[in-house]
Amino acid sequence: MALRSVAVLLQEPVQLFEYAVLAEVFGIDRTDDGCPPFDYRVCSERPGLLDAGNGTTVSAPHRLAAAADADLVAVPASGAAREPSPEVVRVLREAAERGAWILSVCSGAFTLGAAGLLDGRRCATHWRHAADLAERFPHATVDPDVLYVQEGRIITSAGTAAGIDAALHLVRTELGAGVAGRIARRMVVPPHRDGGQRQFVERPVPTTECESLGEVLAHMAERLDDQHTVADLARLASMSERTFARRFVAETGTTPHQWLTDQRVLRARELLEESDLPVEEVAQRSGFGTAALLRHHFTRGIGVSPSTFRRQHRHSA
Repeated sequence: MALRSVAVLLQEPVQLFEYAVLAEVFGIDRTDDGCPPFDYRVCSERPGLLDAGNGTTVSAPHRLAAAADADLVAVPASGAAREPSPEVVRVLREAAERGAWILSVCSGAFTLGAAGLLDGRRCATHWRHAADLAERFPHATVDPDVLYVQEGRIITSAGTAAGIDAALHLVRTELGAGVAGRIARRMVVPPHRDGGQRQFVERPVPTTECESLGEVLAHMAERLDDQHTVADLARLASMSERTFARRFVAETGTTPHQWLTDQRVLRARELLEESDLPVEEVAQRSGFGTAALLRHHFTRGIGVSPSTFRRQHRHSA
């Protein structure tokens, strides 16, 4: 099935940016750049003008029936995504049964979940909604770190701009890298982005209700470049090593070593965003000691290398 017709299912209230992502990729005639045209249909259970917030409306000229033969059925985010109507659910199930592509942007994944399309599949949504999605649909495997996931002919993406990544991925899959590259060039976006959502998530220092561990955490955070052994930390907390290790995991959800590594990554992230220090100096100040160790742990924790992270975030903070 070639990708020629695209039906976007709007649910009111429409989240404007997530809808606009789909309109920008699939709804603009770029035949002058050598891109094939898409038969683009904006559908709603109630055709006409739909509320998009802040006094803005979006026109949905087609009924849901217009999605019946579309090659791609796309579901952008909406305040109603968590409770889709039976008609929207039916359209999505029928699309899946006939082998159409199905793509969701941000909270649109909840609509796919309500249609039973995420069961037994890995999927994505905005990191702020990931826990809720996993709780509502326990048979789905929600990955909170990635920009998008393709499982068979179902693609789910994270928030806002990740919808661009997912849509371009689909274009690249169906129509080739050349077409995807031409669309991306017109949009002035990269045809493919490295990394995942981890680089955009705020990760505050974990807190604990235990006073003794609170002092230990503060001590570790203030001395990121020190070598902190369990024995030393247990003495500081006035506990046995065994009790301290058990209490630390219970209170913070992780081990002392991993907690310290996470805080070093967070400090490196701050320095990369807020300073022009060389990577070697960032490694020293964040407690990793060497640029090689920084690259290893930063890439593992954030999903991109320190240099890539700085290039993407240095002037966007």
